[in-house]
Amino acid sequence: MTRAGARPSRRAAPAPDDGRDPWRPALDPALLDALDAALAARPAGPAVGVALSAGADSAMLALHAAHAARRLGLRLHCFHIHHGLQAGADDWLAQAHRLAGLLGADCHSRRVAVDVDGRGMEAAARDARYAALAGLAAHAGVGQMLLAHHQDDQAETVLLRLLRGTGPLGLAAMRPVTERGGLVWIRPWLDQPRSAILDCARRFETLSGWRPVGDPSNADGRYARAALRTGLAPVLDARWPAWRRTLARHAGQARELSDWVDDAARADWLGLDPAPDGRAFSLAAWRALPAPRQAAVLRHWLRALDLRMPTEARLRAWLRQLREVHALGHDRDVRLRHEDVWIVVRRGRVLCIPKTQVE
Repeated sequence: MTRAGARPSRRAAPAPDDGRDPWRPALDPALLDALDAALAARPAGPAVGVALSAGADSAMLALHAAHAARRLGLRLHCFHIHHGLQAGADDWLAQAHRLAGLLGADCHSRRVAVDVDGRGMEAAARDARYAALAGLAAHAGVGQMLLAHHQDDQAETVLLRLLRGTGPLGLAAMRPVTERGGLVWIRPWLDQPRSAILDCARRFETLSGWRPVGDPSNADGRYARAALRTGLAPVLDARWPAWRRTLARHAGQARELSDWVDDAARADWLGLDPAPDGRAFSLAAWRALPAPRQAAVLRHWLRALDLRMPTEARLRAWLRQLREVHALGHDRDVRLRHEDVWIVVRRGRVLCIPKTQVE
C-alpha cells in the first residue's frame, strides 16, 4: 500500500507447510494449539491479520500465525501502527517490516496522530491504534485480526477494572472474540502465560538474530498498567504467585454472567418498540422494566451502536434522568452527551443522534 502516512507492504504468497520451516524450533506447542483452535473456530477465509507492534508478544503471535498460515494455505498480513510517541518509533516500524520479511508475510504500516482530547494517553493511543488497524485491514481485505493479549494482560485488566469499580460484568475484561465495524478481533492467547511467549522470543532471537523492541512506557509508573506491573505485581507474586491465573479464571466466569445478562437484555430490547435502525426506542416501555433490567438494556443498546460504555457514575445519572423525565418537564430537557452523539428524548422516544443534529 502506497499512500501518505503508510509504508508499502511486502507481498509474499502463502506456501504449504512442508516441514522445512526454519523457525519451527522456536514454536511452543501450547501456543500453537491455542492459535489453531481459535482459527478453526472462526475460519478466516483466504487471509488473516496480526496486529504487530514488534514487541515480544505480537512478534511471537506473528511467528506462530505464519506457521499456521503456511499449513492452512492462508495469506498472512502484519499490521503495524506508528504512534510517534517514542523516540524509537521509527526503529520499531523497521523491525516490524523486517520480521514480516523473515516470516514471508505481507506487512502494512500507518502513522497516526494521537489526540488525547480529555482522555488519558493510554486510552487515546489505544483508540487511534484500533481505528488505524481497522482501516489497514479493510484496505488489505482482511476480515479477522489476531491480537497478542495473554493471560498476564487479562489478569491485569481484571485487577484494574476492579480498582476502577466497573462492576461484576466489567470483570469479564477482554473477550477471546469480538466484532466491531465488520472486523473480527481474535485473542487466542488469553489463557496462555507470558513466560511461554518470552521463552519463544529468546529461541527465535537465537535462530534469526531478530530482537523484539521494548516500549519504555511499559515501565513508566505514570501509566496505570505500568504502575501495577512495577509496583503491585511484585507484591502479589511474592504472596499469591498464581494470582494471574486466578484472575483470568474470574474473567471467564464474569464473561459467562455477562453473556447471560446480554441475552436477557436482547429479549427486553425487542419489547421496546425499537426503530428499524436501532437508534431509538420507547421510553414508556423502557420505564416499565424493573430497574436492573433498565440498566442492562441501556448497556445493550450502547454496545449495539458501537459506543463505549460510560462510567458507572455517568450511567446512573442517565438512568435517573430517563426515569424522571416527565417530572422534569418537557422531554427536550433530557440531552445526554456521549462521545460524538447525543442521547435525547423526543415525543416519548429515546434517540441516539449525531451531535451535529443537536448543536
